Amino acid sequence: MSRVDKTEGSIEKAEAVVDGVDISGHWNRMLEPRWITDYPTEAMDWVTSLDGGESLRACYQCAKCVPVCPVEHVGSYGPRKLMRKVQLGNNLMEDPDLWLCTSCAACLRVCPKEVDMLQIMPAIREQAVLEGHVPPELAKAFENMGRHGNPLGQPSRKRIAWTKGFDVEVPIMSKIKRKVDVLWYVSDYTSYHPRGHDAARAMARVLTRLGIDFAILGQEEKCDGDSPRVAGEKGLFEMLAEENIATFDKYEFDRLVVMDPHAYNAFKNHYPALGGDYNVLHYTQLLVDYIDRMEFSETLDMEVTFHDPCYLGRHNGEYEAPRKLLEAIPGVKLTEMPHYKATGFCCGGGGGGMWLDGFAADHQSERLSERRVKEAVEVGAQTLAVTCPYEPSRFEDAVKSTGNDGSLEVADIIELLDRAMGLSES
Repeated sequence: MSRVDKTEGSIEKAEAVVDGVDISGHWNRMLEPRWITDYPTEAMDWVTSLDGGESLRACYQCAKCVPVCPVEHVGSYGPRKLMRKVQLGNNLMEDPDLWLCTSCAACLRVCPKEVDMLQIMPAIREQAVLEGHVPPELAKAFENMGRHGNPLGQPSRKRIAWTKGFDVEVPIMSKIKRKVDVLWYVSDYTSYHPRGHDAARAMARVLTRLGIDFAILGQEEKCDGDSPRVAGEKGLFEMLAEENIATFDKYEFDRLVVMDPHAYNAFKNHYPALGGDYNVLHYTQLLVDYIDRMEFSETLDMEVTFHDPCYLGRHNGEYEAPRKLLEAIPGVKLTEMPHYKATGFCCGGGGGGMWLDGFAADHQSERLSERRVKEAVEVGAQTLAVTCPYEPSRFEDAVKSTGNDGSLEVADIIELLDRAMGLSES
């Protein structure tokens, strides 16, 4: 004899004894089978019909992705939760969660079924872009990239403003008209943002001191397009990529060196399909081979921790070059944060997040950059070292908003090298 309990979907046996133990009543409550056919399939069918969305159906709800997702740490989010929403019939194009993914790749690293949110999210976002469902902040950045070639909306002539009044010669390819060893792609934030100017000048001084034959594109340079690609503006990415490739192909150079890990990812992994195949290096990969030629005249005497950029680390597997450079600097003591290398925490700027801070604030308890700064402070660091142009301004804002102004410095590794080599203006 059995009875149906008032709790829908469960059954209890009125009398049940197992190995001499009486488990009658609610002690033996069991859930009835739950069939996938109980759910609508239209939303899932739509996502998996998209080019790149196919793997979502492979999710079997193990939840390994949830604790490693940085956005989950500051809100309620995670690939498993997105899959569940789709399973219940939700339209992700109308869901704020669509824009919270920072494309950090932490979930893909641990997923046993290789559910690839780096393909799924851009595929859905592309449809949202086509239908005009884009947060205003991001839409403005897209507009700026299309009109001005950079997300800040600055004129191209100002790309070389950082070289004015500078006592180091910065050659420009269109003017020198010869082959160079290194074509240095400066990037948007390094070219336009005041904190980026500090890193740009440090880079120019270090390259010059090391005797590296380099030049920049100057006004001809445009945004690499990797962020709009992941944020769903595939057409904008292709337009920018084709324009950059046409510019690169006008000149002769041996190595294409970048300061931005997002540009590194674009040039290395996505430009070849469009006809742009180059020997691409992040600047830390270039400089690590010149350590023996660096003449350090200053001892920095500081506790440093390093933030692994998602697009240099997890996306492209480069963890050692930045650390070797830091360890070579006299007086630097490197201390790792709990989240480092493959488990590194995201700054929040990827996947279009650089232009979604206002949007994200409505759905998160704190910014990802603030969580990361707190982690750096907790390990006793005096300096948070970075190697991405997005991060100095993001982390410096977070230092202030978390009440750590004056106790934690944020510096690009190239700035620390510049300082230790006695080249710095300050």
